[in-house]
Amino acid sequence: MKVVILAGGLGTRISEESHLRPKPMIYIGEMPILVHIMKSYAAQGFTEFVICAGYKQEVIKEYFAHYFLYNNDVTYDFSTNERIVHKRSCDDWKVTIVDTGLHTGTGGRVRRIRSFIGDEPFMLTYGDAVGDIDVKKLLESHKQSGKIGTISCYNLAKTKGVVDVSQDGTVLSFKEKFKADGDLINIGFAIFEPQIFDYITDDAMMLEDEPMRKLVADGQLSAYVHKGFWQCMDTMREREILENYWNSGSAPWKNWEE
Repeated sequence: MKVVILAGGLGTRISEESHLRPKPMIYIGEMPILVHIMKSYAAQGFTEFVICAGYKQEVIKEYFAHYFLYNNDVTYDFSTNERIVHKRSCDDWKVTIVDTGLHTGTGGRVRRIRSFIGDEPFMLTYGDAVGDIDVKKLLESHKQSGKIGTISCYNLAKTKGVVDVSQDGTVLSFKEKFKADGDLINIGFAIFEPQIFDYITDDAMMLEDEPMRKLVADGQLSAYVHKGFWQCMDTMREREILENYWNSGSAPWKNWEE
């Protein structure tokens, strides 16, 4: 089953880095967050990727063009013009990078990679978030649902205390923040049957908008609630959170061997 990764957005909320490279190519430790995501899938047996590129798509293509060299030792003998690659390890992946346009919606990006998917179910996630999602359990949940789509959901805890105030300003109740009070949010790590393409009619569509609403209306969208670790990287502060996890040597999403 192929894994589709949305990696074409402008990343304006982390412009300190994204003015140089696409957000999925921002480094956490010694590799881009995109590669963290791919390694997490690959460790669970899913090694064929379709990357929906857009903004600065050439950065992604150039990175994977040199991926073999980045991950192995190399000797350059200038006297003989010889290059010797000392193979240490290399990921057994197949990676397709598709330029899906600069201002295309997330649904439009999925629509543009249809020919690379064919009539098969596929996995889909965002290129700016990591988690310790058990992809095989997600797949099992999707198959049991019998629906066109399954999205992973996560409890986004409230970060502030909640105050209920009457019209005259009297505080009626005060409740401190509590994780269970948070709302379930869509975190990607989704699975779709090929019928999803019938719900996306043009490039401007956001997958999270009309296509999702139509799936819900048709009773064709299920949810897999993830209760482990998940963290997106929308801001520099969130990048620092992930960087600190990685540098600690105990990143919760790391499920692969070096």
